[in-house]
Amino acid sequence: MSQPSVLAALLSGLRSGAIEVVDLTSPLSSQTPVIQLPEGFGQTQVFELEEISRYDDRGPAWYWNNFRTGEHTGTHFDAPNHWVTGKDLADVASVPASRLIAPAAVLDFSAPAAKDPDFLVEVDHIKAWEAENGPLPEGGWLLLRTGWDARSHSQEEFLNADENGPHTPGLSPECARWVAEESPVIGFGTETVGTDAGGAHSFEPAFPCHSHLMGNDKYGLTQLQNLAELPATGAVVIAGPLPIVKGSGSPARVLALVERS
Repeated sequence: MSQPSVLAALLSGLRSGAIEVVDLTSPLSSQTPVIQLPEGFGQTQVFELEEISRYDDRGPAWYWNNFRTGEHTGTHFDAPNHWVTGKDLADVASVPASRLIAPAAVLDFSAPAAKDPDFLVEVDHIKAWEAENGPLPEGGWLLLRTGWDARSHSQEEFLNADENGPHTPGLSPECARWVAEESPVIGFGTETVGTDAGGAHSFEPAFPCHSHLMGNDKYGLTQLQNLAELPATGAVVIAGPLPIVKGSGSPARVLALVERS
């Protein structure tokens, strides 16, 4: 059977450079920043490698490792069952594969976030973006660019916490509800440690992105990198979480396909 022409065109574009693959993933290592919850709550595991063998008497011709980490470490995918509002919805292994490839809208708020780390995107911000760029993509991703990926080399700078908690940009409570309940997207992606703003512990409801998105059978992508390399519209995102049975999420390799002229 001959290869479908649409796939042949895709391969041709990749080979010629007309379609660029942009890696949106933060590399996983022991230095990858992780979220820190208040004392008394369970904490996620920093990424660790445990060597099994390295061309030695434990395995003369092969090198491999065990690894240990949390589901929500580094660039990762949030499944609906991650939050109590979605506890009866899909685990990460049940997310349809067809939903892991989707168009993306990239909203750039790096300038206001640079001035105010607690900057919040409101519904009116998104409406203004749509007036200039067109509607958010049906069945796609809303990706928020804030420039926060430049801080990912440092746990301290990335969390940006003081005695009042972390200070990172995100969505307002009403905007989170609107994205989850009224927008056509399947999920929301950020450059920060989680989908919620740093001050979301004191919002109503607390952590509204998690609460509204998960409760409406939508997804999250976090700790994304290189969003500055994507156009406002037209990119296609490929999100590849591990299909962990009963898992609430997974570290993921997230790629974007971008058509270059």
